[in-house]
Amino acid sequence: MSAAALEMSYARRTGWRWPIDITGYDRASTLSRCEREALINELPGALRGHQGRRTSYIAQIDALIRLRKPIEDATRLMDYADPRPPEDAMRLLLNSCSKLGCSFWAWDEPTWRSVLGVTPKQFNQFHDPLKLHPASRQAAIATAYLLRCFTNVASLKEVQWVGLAQRVFGKDRIISCLEPITTLASQWGYHKDWIFRSFIAEALLAAERPDLESLSAELIARVTHSRCSDRGRDGISYRLRRLLGEMGILPANAKAVDEEYAAVLRERRVANVPPYWTAAVERWEALTVQGDRCKIRNRAILFKMGRWSHAEYPQVSSLDEWTRDMAVHYVSMVSNLTIGEHVTRTVNIRSKLGKPTSVGTKVSYLQTPRRFFGEIQEWGWITRRFDPRRVFRPPRAIRSMIGPAPRTIADESWAKLLWAGLNLTTEDFSPSVRNELINAGLRAKSLGPSHYPLEMMQALAIVWLFAGLRSDEIVRLRVGCARPEPSPQRSPNKRACWMLDVPVNKTFTAFTKPVDAVVGEAIKAWEAVRPDQPTSIDAKTGEQVHVLFSVRARSVSRAYLNLFLIPILCHKAGVPRSDSRGRLTSHRARATIATQLFTARDPMSLDELQAWLGHRNATSTQHYVAFTPTRLAKAYKDAAYFQRNLRMIDVLIDQDAVRQGAGSAPWRYYDLGHGLCSYDFFDQCPHRMACAKCDFYIPKDSSRAQLLESKTGIVRMLQEIPLTDEERLAVEGDKGALEKLLTRLEAVPVPRKSLQASSDTVVKP
Repeated sequence: MSAAALEMSYARRTGWRWPIDITGYDRASTLSRCEREALINELPGALRGHQGRRTSYIAQIDALIRLRKPIEDATRLMDYADPRPPEDAMRLLLNSCSKLGCSFWAWDEPTWRSVLGVTPKQFNQFHDPLKLHPASRQAAIATAYLLRCFTNVASLKEVQWVGLAQRVFGKDRIISCLEPITTLASQWGYHKDWIFRSFIAEALLAAERPDLESLSAELIARVTHSRCSDRGRDGISYRLRRLLGEMGILPANAKAVDEEYAAVLRERRVANVPPYWTAAVERWEALTVQGDRCKIRNRAILFKMGRWSHAEYPQVSSLDEWTRDMAVHYVSMVSNLTIGEHVTRTVNIRSKLGKPTSVGTKVSYLQTPRRFFGEIQEWGWITRRFDPRRVFRPPRAIRSMIGPAPRTIADESWAKLLWAGLNLTTEDFSPSVRNELINAGLRAKSLGPSHYPLEMMQALAIVWLFAGLRSDEIVRLRVGCARPEPSPQRSPNKRACWMLDVPVNKTFTAFTKPVDAVVGEAIKAWEAVRPDQPTSIDAKTGEQVHVLFSVRARSVSRAYLNLFLIPILCHKAGVPRSDSRGRLTSHRARATIATQLFTARDPMSLDELQAWLGHRNATSTQHYVAFTPTRLAKAYKDAAYFQRNLRMIDVLIDQDAVRQGAGSAPWRYYDLGHGLCSYDFFDQCPHRMACAKCDFYIPKDSSRAQLLESKTGIVRMLQEIPLTDEERLAVEGDKGALEKLLTRLEAVPVPRKSLQASSDTVVKP
């Protein structure tokens, strides 16, 4: 069907046709001799005339009626209350015809962009001698559009799109067209002066039809690409598609594919990657069974691996030429990898360039090619030259650094964060706070949107601080997920619990866990003011669900916690955003809560904690719990390790023997309980506590021992000596231990008096 037939069919269906039929005009590209003379001789005088009479002066130039008539017909449709913008549009267009020496029907697209100005500044520079009304540029753009001379208005900047659409299609028609989508957007939480209305108006101008049914996902993508940066275009395109999909204009799952932007991203990703490697990775990505996020991460790792192979082995032209030596070389490279190697962009990692990569990163750089080569060998794409499971296994030096290391937050910092989360106010999200965070080093783009309701931010913070959930689980919670405990056990010292339904996660199915009542109350407070939102598709289950933390038809992103909410809480609590264990992230709260539950006065067992965290096996739970230093200190004190091997023993000092200088006579006695030992090196004697055979041993039941104990010149002292476990048990009265000690020491010779005489030295007072 021809374009004219399509336009006739559209006019019969909607009752709207193009306002101007340009086929009735003389659209000759060259100027006649009379027109050229009028533009050179008569037009300058008309332009210099009195402001209110310029139009009448121009209308008196009969030679310009062919050029003037289309412009008059177009400006008459715009319904301007102020006559100056249409008059200025006539002036500047005719003056441009004089400058360029041809009719405006002959101008190509670059020429029209010069006349209309890509920006208002360029527009004023091109028409510098003329004194134009501020709205004259919009009138000129509308005139060119209505005459179908220039319809690529998306190439112009700083245009009031809603106003332009109203001048072209009619004010009432555009208002009635935008009203239903504006009403729906307001119900979803957008402001009544919704900025995305301009995108709809621009899309209508690009479609050249004033109704929403003429829009498509590709058209939305083209409009957002022309006006938005790389970071914002996806979000705007997504919201427009959701609104139009809810109204039935677009399919509910319509995806706007920005082919130009996608091509730029792909070119950036595959830079310096050999073609054979790119083709194999993209083919494997399309067939492997993995989640979208895993595919994106693995694709980045494999492209980095491709850059390395191209730099080290440029002669290799096929994956079938990969050998075991190349794989071993890659493992060696990963073991010494630093941040910034074999990447295409370093915008976000400039402060980390040259630093060693983390152990987890090295492991992922080996696990991904392990799976990649294993699967393509199994599928028969390449010849099996090596075993990927063995070659790409992380070396022992890397494996030894992997283990349970929960990154808990210090108790004093955690207490401050809890206070901040329970006392969030509107002032905490004010522009002044955002400026302080920016001045403190946080990137402005990382702060995210500030239009979220306070109740949602409070509920989001409390769920993070008390529920012990992953960030993916937090943002995927559903409406109605919290409810009071069915049959609470009333206790004056314990708060009633609420039950929280946790969605399917990466390791476990959906389950229900108990949480503190403050979590349920915060969620219910947010649900009471939450705007009606359309259903969303759960990425893991494919179900249509009502997401709890959703505003303006889009749920909160996983990165929002780390990039915005946690910095706000740290700022309010006066806590640094990083500590000795690294940056404070959403997952560190999970480890902190698990550790506190495991080390509480009435702790949860490992099995109970495993069920509460939603782990499939206890090994994963061990990575989240850590004994606090205070609890370890208490356990160490209770074990009495130092006191276990050191005991105090009574020592009797015979002062009379010391004063008299008795030579080899004993003057110091160790009280063994069952007797006295006069051996000066008692702490080094192997027969301690088993002295029956020793010459230095004086039994307690002898008269000599009794005289020594009752002697007035005896000074009693205490000495700490090390004891073995057997000796300690003997001191404590274990008869069996004493017998074992005696048996073991039967072959060990006991000290003799001769040894004492040769080595003993009397200490003078």
